[in-house]
Amino acid sequence: MKKQLFCGLLAAAAISLPAKAAWPASVQVDGQVLEGPCHLESGVTYAPLRQFLDVVGGWDLRWDSGRKAAVATSGSETLIADPVADTVTLNGTAYSGGVYVLEGRTYVPLRLMAELLGGRAAWDPYFGGAAVTSASAGYDAGELYWLSRIISAESRGEPIEGQIAVGNVVLNRVESEDFPNTIQDVIFDCVDAIQFEPVGNGTVYNDPAAQSVEAAMRVLDGEETLEGAMFFYAPALSPGTWINENRTYLTTIGCHRFYL
Repeated sequence: MKKQLFCGLLAAAAISLPAKAAWPASVQVDGQVLEGPCHLESGVTYAPLRQFLDVVGGWDLRWDSGRKAAVATSGSETLIADPVADTVTLNGTAYSGGVYVLEGRTYVPLRLMAELLGGRAAWDPYFGGAAVTSASAGYDAGELYWLSRIISAESRGEPIEGQIAVGNVVLNRVESEDFPNTIQDVIFDCVDAIQFEPVGNGTVYNDPAAQSVEAAMRVLDGEETLEGAMFFYAPALSPGTWINENRTYLTTIGCHRFYL
């Protein structure tokens, strides 16, 4: 998939954000939005260490009053976030970076933490924040986040085959030269017109149904309900005049008609 260049560009965009005073930021890790408040300052996103490690999983965190630092352990690995030294230390190797305590929470630089733990972070302009893919994740965080949401917004309550078919349309467009080459850009494509109604009415931002997350994962794993499907519409909600006149009908699943 043509996502590597896109992720690289987003990372560069995040690094080059203009320096400003701290303000609230959004962070999602493997599709799950962090509950603790995050901050963006001078182009760097800071996240609460505990909330971040809880989502990544497998870490035990405590405050070491002797060291005056947060200490996390996972198996044989030890991570120390030291606000006095302004360092994050992993298995004895220290890395400089902003570490601070605010309202009882230890904050760490998000990108540094993600990369130290073998993951990656990218700025997602549609999310308006950072998307972190952990080392153990089976899917790119940004792709899963948005694909599950567009599937849910378009076909929540439909048969799983229909939800997968909606996801197939998105990925088929990614692979087509006639559409943008990332999942996010396909979903938010509005060059000719808004392509997906949930983008226009805002329902694409709603939390996805569990079955829609499952459908998104299956689509990202390569499962296809309809090979080559590029368009769909719901006759109960739209006449689909242009699609009927210009595209080849494939089949109907649930409330949607699908076309090449």
